[in-house]
Amino acid sequence: MPKILSVSTVKPPHRVFQEQATELTRSLFSEKFQDIERLLKVFQNGDIETRNVCMPLDWYGSPHDFEERNQLYIQHAVDFGVQAVQSCLQGDGMLDSPIEPSMIDAIFFISSSGISTPSIDARIMNCIDFRDDMKRVPIWGLGCAGGAAGISRAYEYCLAFPDANVLVLSVELCSLTFQKDDYSKSNLVGVSLFSDGVACALLTGDRSLVRGRKAMPTVIATASKHMPNSENVMGWDVKNSGLYVVFSKSIPAIITNWLGPFVHEFLENQGLTKDDITHFVAHPGGKKVLEAYEQALAFDSTKTVVSRQVLRENGNMSSPTILYVLEKFMEQDPIAGDYGLMAALGPGFCGELLLLKWE
Repeated sequence: MPKILSVSTVKPPHRVFQEQATELTRSLFSEKFQDIERLLKVFQNGDIETRNVCMPLDWYGSPHDFEERNQLYIQHAVDFGVQAVQSCLQGDGMLDSPIEPSMIDAIFFISSSGISTPSIDARIMNCIDFRDDMKRVPIWGLGCAGGAAGISRAYEYCLAFPDANVLVLSVELCSLTFQKDDYSKSNLVGVSLFSDGVACALLTGDRSLVRGRKAMPTVIATASKHMPNSENVMGWDVKNSGLYVVFSKSIPAIITNWLGPFVHEFLENQGLTKDDITHFVAHPGGKKVLEAYEQALAFDSTKTVVSRQVLRENGNMSSPTILYVLEKFMEQDPIAGDYGLMAALGPGFCGELLLLKWE
């Protein structure tokens, strides 16, 4: 079965402490909300300490049109994407030896926070010496589910082409979408949670010549699920000045009621139960989202320690976040034979699950 042999992450250069984000929001929103101090408690209650963004903090307090935002998205997505790909191919501590870009057969590019045609992966091909016949599969609009979905689609590619080496590159620059004049509570919650991040993963088919140094996660099975008529749960409203966040307060309740049956059916189809899962590789959408995961799956808090650490140190980076979580699990050197469950939810409303086994 296809394996995940290398994962790399890149943190954008500007580190923001949650107290700094709170102060910026207070300065921009205080005149519009009489109860601003009560609303700002969402920053302290989210279990986020630091985040990384691509622009200096004072940039976010000034007006910027859609064109400027999107040009910055393209510029930074290419620069950070090149770094992530090169680090992933180097595979420090994961690969038996670095591999050449010419060995990559396909790249799946995942993003939802900017627009580019040609897509970012094509622009990156001008910076890295990939083969000119490499397959490109850009995927847009899956939001927080995108990283897991990208791994799923790459897994399917490797099943079809067992000699293949495939990259999944996920780039989100959520901070560039910040609307300083959007006084909705969705925007306030979004500002308290979202940040920028970049991650790249290497998947290989059964007949690939690339080897890992230790036990690595094999993808055993995947599943996708869509909730009908749920477009308003999360996503973007596209307006003249850019992307406006849609973020329903019902998300934790939806997870609690909807995710459990999805996961239990998925595991049952593989002859497993939740008790067989050692490593829960969960996308940390927020503190309440992780609590909803625990309630829905009857997991205790030890199962979400790694996800909570990633959230605390990075915030919610949308699609790359789950790859940050996966990287930390891989660095812990799980025992051969351990099962893992990857889970992420995103706009649609949709869910993506992957069953992993370290081998």
